Amino acid sequence: MLVSAKEMLDKAVAGHYAVAHINLNNLEWTKAVLEIAQELKAPVILGVSEGANKYMGGYKTVAAMVKTMDESLGITVPVALHLDHGTYEGAKGCIEAGYTSVMFDGSHFDLEENLEKTTEIVKLAHKQGISVEAEVGTIGEDKNGVVGMGEIADPEECKRLADLGIDFLAAGIGNIHGVYPANWQGLNFEALQKIKEKIGDLPLVLHGGTGIPKEMIQKAISLGVAKINVNTECQIAFAKATRAYIEAGKDQQGKGFDPRKLLAPGAQAIKDTVKEKMEMFGCIGKAE
Repeated sequence: MLVSAKEMLDKAVAGHYAVAHINLNNLEWTKAVLEIAQELKAPVILGVSEGANKYMGGYKTVAAMVKTMDESLGITVPVALHLDHGTYEGAKGCIEAGYTSVMFDGSHFDLEENLEKTTEIVKLAHKQGISVEAEVGTIGEDKNGVVGMGEIADPEECKRLADLGIDFLAAGIGNIHGVYPANWQGLNFEALQKIKEKIGDLPLVLHGGTGIPKEMIQKAISLGVAKINVNTECQIAFAKATRAYIEAGKDQQGKGFDPRKLLAPGAQAIKDTVKEKMEMFGCIGKAE
């Protein structure tokens, strides 16, 4: 059931749990995530980066695939199709293509330009009942082995973005895309608490959910985080399972080279990873 992400995240804030945002990379990813969400009766957000959109054939192709698969599989839990870290043009393209939620990431602009462009995206999206995520501060990232730690969001800037009528907010609090380095200092809960005091019940988003310890995840949820993004962990699980299948020579047994067989272990690994995350986030059974 494709819906805006707003209602599911408002419910998550009230219920003190978080909805899993799982990035998609192909058809197998999509089917695996939809099936495990339905099995666990958990709401879910399907995130697609602009790069993944391009890889899969464009915004309209992805929107059509997700909508059709959602209907064909008989999915009854709330599902949002969400643009992850979108540009201004990307967000507009996804609004036109039939996405139910978009993120406009203006964190690399100066604040005034971020506010201006976010305002425009909110107006366009809300006319069609599409939810909007904005970002302030920056999320750290591993680029060719060099890890940037990002920028802690300013609570006052968070308040200004919240006042634009966005539906949820990503704020940098020391979180990092990719694998966390050994010298990572952890999430900045003092900053998170100050941000929460400024924005009230607006749902917060934690990017870089791969590898954050369970106790940190649960504390973040207690402080208002209602959406947690996971991508790298699923990619690693998929690659590991696929490698094991090939190294065991199963692709050389019978028709083991058939893509449907070759990709099946990876798809199951995605399901297992998503289930583990949903248990940690407390969202299992919340769609019943």
